[in-house]
Amino acid sequence: MNSFPAKFEPGHAEVSLPVADPMPIERFLELSAEIVSTIETVIDGKREAIQIALTVLLAEGHLLIEDVPGVGKTMLARALARSVDCSVSRIQFTPDLLPADITGVSVFNQSDREFEFKPGPVFANIVIGDEINRASPKTQSALLESMEERQVTVDGKTYLLANPFTVVATQNPIEMEGTYALPEAQRDRFMARISMGYPDPASEIEMLRTRATSSPLDALKPVIGATELRSMIATARAVYASPAVEQYAVAIAQATRRDSELRLGASPRATLQLLRAAKARAALDGREFVLPDDINALAITVLSHRLIPSGRVGVTVGGYSGETLAEIISRIVAETPVPLGARHGD
Repeated sequence: MNSFPAKFEPGHAEVSLPVADPMPIERFLELSAEIVSTIETVIDGKREAIQIALTVLLAEGHLLIEDVPGVGKTMLARALARSVDCSVSRIQFTPDLLPADITGVSVFNQSDREFEFKPGPVFANIVIGDEINRASPKTQSALLESMEERQVTVDGKTYLLANPFTVVATQNPIEMEGTYALPEAQRDRFMARISMGYPDPASEIEMLRTRATSSPLDALKPVIGATELRSMIATARAVYASPAVEQYAVAIAQATRRDSELRLGASPRATLQLLRAAKARAALDGREFVLPDDINALAITVLSHRLIPSGRVGVTVGGYSGETLAEIISRIVAETPVPLGARHGD
């Protein structure tokens, strides 16, 4: 695993690495299938959630896993991190956590008679933020700069983060005790949000058998290293998105801004991340071009946590049954015409 020097300097070689070259699509598919099968030894019966987590990782995004306690949110985050041999850190978010506990702090060195920066846990390739909405909004905001700009500014100095850099955060539903709602700016920085859901009976029985004496995480071995991960990211980034597909993604985003059921629509950042995720999905499907189906398949996962509904959504008022956010997005996707040529990757 990567480690950082005791005296950290901005732009240090370990965190500022050149962009890797794409790998052959055959090798990309082989490694991605191996990552998914490896994580499935820990998380059984949740292939869709695993594939979305891998999609976000390859699209250089950040993942938010939201669900009730005990359904495997943190286990998925840890399994994804362990499948890659790179630097990993974990932050347990609590009400008394401070921003400096995440970003790091400048400490006066008595021997050198100068301040030196002690990096916090955000300086890693994969950062696991456990129960992120149990910290105060002030502490949550410490991640805003790092998630968007891949850097941290402390005492007027800017420090580059690791390459690649991904935050995988878990949170409990807001109606549970001791939680704070994530600010809109924080939610908008997560590329996708998924829910684990309860396992089916067969998967739960298998869990009882396999975890009676040990955790399957103990036996999980890395599939790839940081260098190969950068190459896989480059492969996903190189996937072609035609002007027609780009127009389609923008049309969906703009439709959310005009919909009467929504008070806040998708941001331009959401459109960009939707297309990036679609490129990664296309690569995982063995294609070198994006189809509208990639946009459609990811629309709910990428957009739903960013939108703010009007008061009627999902609530029955005066005999009117409002749509859920998922239903609104599905309707918008169905009503948005696909531009000519988009279905062929032209």
